[in-house]
Amino acid sequence: MAGSLGPGRIRRRLFLDDELTDRPDYDLVNIVRVPMRPVSPSRSIIVRVVLGVGMIVLSGFIIYLQRDGYQDVAGKPMTLLDSMYHATVSVTTTGFGDISPVSESARLVNILVITPLRMAFLVILVGTTIEVLTERSRQAFKIQRWRQRLRDHTVVIGYGTKGRAAVDALTGDGVPPGEIVVVDTDATVLEKASHAGLVTVQGSGSKADVLRLAGAQRAAAVIVAANRDDTAVLVTLTAREVAPKAKIVAAVRESEYTHLLEQSGADSVVVSSATAGRLLGVATSTPNVVDMIEDLLTPDEGFAIAEREVEPDEVGGSPRHLRDIVLAVVRNGEMLRAGTADVDSIEENDRLLYIRKA
Repeated sequence: MAGSLGPGRIRRRLFLDDELTDRPDYDLVNIVRVPMRPVSPSRSIIVRVVLGVGMIVLSGFIIYLQRDGYQDVAGKPMTLLDSMYHATVSVTTTGFGDISPVSESARLVNILVITPLRMAFLVILVGTTIEVLTERSRQAFKIQRWRQRLRDHTVVIGYGTKGRAAVDALTGDGVPPGEIVVVDTDATVLEKASHAGLVTVQGSGSKADVLRLAGAQRAAAVIVAANRDDTAVLVTLTAREVAPKAKIVAAVRESEYTHLLEQSGADSVVVSSATAGRLLGVATSTPNVVDMIEDLLTPDEGFAIAEREVEPDEVGGSPRHLRDIVLAVVRNGEMLRAGTADVDSIEENDRLLYIRKA
C-alpha cells in the first residue's frame, strides 16, 4: 500500500524534527520548567538592596586603595569617606552636578539617606523588569544544570489521573520529585506538577524531540499514562525508539491494545478497566479484600509491596523462613512465586518481592 509506513519510515519520521534539543537553554524557559525554591517579594528586594550596598562598599575600598590618583575639588587629601562618596555617586550613575556636597556631614547624609532612597526608587521603578529578567536567567541556568546532570530518572508521559497516581507511588517509594520528569500538553496540569516539585516539559509525548528534551534517552524508566489507548501505542513506539534501554510501562483502558503496546516496545502493560472490573467483582462479596489491596498499593501508609536484594545470610535459605513475608522471587528477570518447587532455596543474585510496613 502506497500510504503505509514501514519501520524504517516510522523511524525517520520520529527522528526528523530535533529542533527542541537544538535550542539554547534560555529558549526553553517556556517549555521546560525546573522547580525552584519560592522567594518572598520582600526578601527579594532586601537581597537586591544588600547586593547594591555591597557593590558600593567594594567600589569605595577599591577607590581608597587608589586614592592618590583622585583629586578632591577642595584640594584636600582623599579620605575613606571621600572614597565611599565617590563610589556612591559613580555606582548609582548619579554623576556630578553644579551642586555637590563639600562637608563630610553632607556627604555622610548623601551616603546614608539619599542613596538608599535613590536605590529604593530604582527598585520600585524597574522592579518588574528586574524580576522577569532575573526569573528567566535563574530558570535558564537551572535548565542548563538539569540537562547536564539528568541521568537514570523517570519520565511520566501524561499527568492525568493515572499519571498523578504513578507519581504518588514513585514518591511514596522514596523517589525524589526532582528525579521525575512530567511530559504533557496541558499547561494547567503542568503547573500543578511543578508545584509538586516535579520537572515539567510541555509538549506531545508522541514526538521524539519532546522526549529527548525530557532526557528519555538517558532515563531508567518511562511511564506512559496517556488519556487515549491509541495515543499510548504511538507514545510507546516513540519512547522505545528514543530510549532503547529504558524500562517502559504503559497503561491502557482496554485489553485489546495490550499486544500492540508489547509489540511497540512496552515491558509491562497495565489494563485499567480489567483491573477495576476485577476489584468491583471482588468487592461485592469480600470488600475487605479490596481494602487490603488498596492498602498494599498505597506505599506511604499501612503495608506495601516492595522489592529488595537478597542479604548474604539469606542465601540458601527458604523464602518462607525469612523475617519478611515473601510473595515471590525474581531470578534472571523472571518472577517465581514463593512456595513453588522453583524457589525452595534463595540464590545469591535473587531479588525478593515482599510485604513491608510503610
